[in-house]
Amino acid sequence: MADTAYMTMYRAEFVKAFEQHESLLRETVTTDGTPKGNQFVFLVAGSGGANANTRGANGMIPARSDSLTQNTAVLQEWHDLVRKTGFNIFASQGDQRAIMQMSSVAVLNRKIDSIITTVLDAGTVSIGTAAQTLPNVAFVMNGLVKLQNAGVPWDGNITLLCQPSFLAYLMQATEFASAKYVDLKPYAGDKVPAWRDKPRAYEWMGMTVIAHPNLTGRGTTSEYSYLYHKSAVGQAMDTGGLKTPIGYFEEQDYSWARASAFMGGKMLQNTGVVKLLHDGSAYA
Repeated sequence: MADTAYMTMYRAEFVKAFEQHESLLRETVTTDGTPKGNQFVFLVAGSGGANANTRGANGMIPARSDSLTQNTAVLQEWHDLVRKTGFNIFASQGDQRAIMQMSSVAVLNRKIDSIITTVLDAGTVSIGTAAQTLPNVAFVMNGLVKLQNAGVPWDGNITLLCQPSFLAYLMQATEFASAKYVDLKPYAGDKVPAWRDKPRAYEWMGMTVIAHPNLTGRGTTSEYSYLYHKSAVGQAMDTGGLKTPIGYFEEQDYSWARASAFMGGKMLQNTGVVKLLHDGSAYA
């Protein structure tokens, strides 16, 4: 007969699974809300690249019209619903109600970023060749020049949205930590620019650098990273923001948590987005 009766113990607090819980990109694009309707229109206004003129032979100053482009983002409803019976909540480890609410909000936040990256993927200006291009400083400079040649201002609203592998290559470049390019050393304390599950601001060469875990082609020979200006992409969302109700259905004895939002994205200025195609398979 055994002289021990071992007991299994379970930690009351749950541990978050490895996944993105917050939107990392919403602040890097032009965002606005609509209190009603399924469409939201962004107006892009400018001179259309006009040049100054002298008076004409008739003594009149030539007149022109402004360039006014209306871009419509179509909103769709997006939801995530979690449901658990009273017994499952009672019999399971951890605060199951808190887990439901946390996970449903995370799903919606990832959808926000997915909408934005889908718009970025639709850009037509790109550099690099799959399975041949490895990220380096010269590669980034190429994208920088393309933006500036298109008249995109280097005004603190440029984002380098990159794959983890892209950042890994850049971190090995001397210029990435050089005082000529950055005021804040990239390896100081918690300032390492590798992806983290909250919006952050790390600046290099006047750009906000964001490493994202869910970009197109992750871990393949055809990874996409992006250089873009905030005014190049529009993201519309209902003014109420994320709705995160929770409830209990007494008759059927189950609890539920739902996250909902009405959202849409739209390319506003194609020349303000440069797609960087590169090979990240070596670090997959």
